[in-house]
Amino acid sequence: MSTQDHITLSKVPEVIFTFWVIKIAATTLGETGGDTVSMTMDLGYLTGTAIFLSVLVVLAALQIRAKKFHPFLYWGTITASTTAGTTMADYATRSMGIGYPGGSVLLLVSLMAILALWYWSQGSVAVDTVTTPKVESFYWATITMSQTLGTALGDWVADSGFGYDGGAILFGTILAAIAGLYFWTKMSRVLLFWAAFILTRPLGATIGDYLDKPIEEGGLDISRPLATAVIGVFIIACLLLIPQRPGQQAEKST
Repeated sequence: MSTQDHITLSKVPEVIFTFWVIKIAATTLGETGGDTVSMTMDLGYLTGTAIFLSVLVVLAALQIRAKKFHPFLYWGTITASTTAGTTMADYATRSMGIGYPGGSVLLLVSLMAILALWYWSQGSVAVDTVTTPKVESFYWATITMSQTLGTALGDWVADSGFGYDGGAILFGTILAAIAGLYFWTKMSRVLLFWAAFILTRPLGATIGDYLDKPIEEGGLDISRPLATAVIGVFIIACLLLIPQRPGQQAEKST
């Protein structure tokens, strides 16, 4: 019998360098955008969470129902997940009073539980398997929890003496090490992807805080709405100017 390869197109983008550029920009926007609503507009973390979580649910539902990859829909959903993650993490660590360590541990356990359930259900948590509504539901749940964890982790590191700029350098260095492992070792690509995906969030959180926090707190004191708008324009420009291709999954049949 002969074997033929069939290519199934995913509804998530191909994971290449530009994917990570846009992802870091989206996570940074999530920090400045979430803080704009909860702090600058003084709506609070709970109201901010309700707003962004509602937007996320709508966009995720549209993404899951879509028949093919739509760049603006995908990255809009990513951005909604990161802004929701910002306000949810701030609510957990500040309003609930469990602090950054407690919040980070709680969210890490929740993230690991989602990944374990996904693996138990599907036998894989690889991003190139995101081709069905069920798998995509696991994907977006994992992403949202990772965005929330990343916010708490970024705040914890910055508050532990690193500061916002030091935290950004720390997470950037760790991500560079993960990139080195990807290019120069045979370590699991799935493990490295999720490690990088999770850690780009605290990188974006510390960069966002560095941009908009007061100078006396170690930031640049740039207007949150202005920073959010500029980053948003950058993301849109990337989507318009850089080709966005869907990921592919090879399946073999005889």
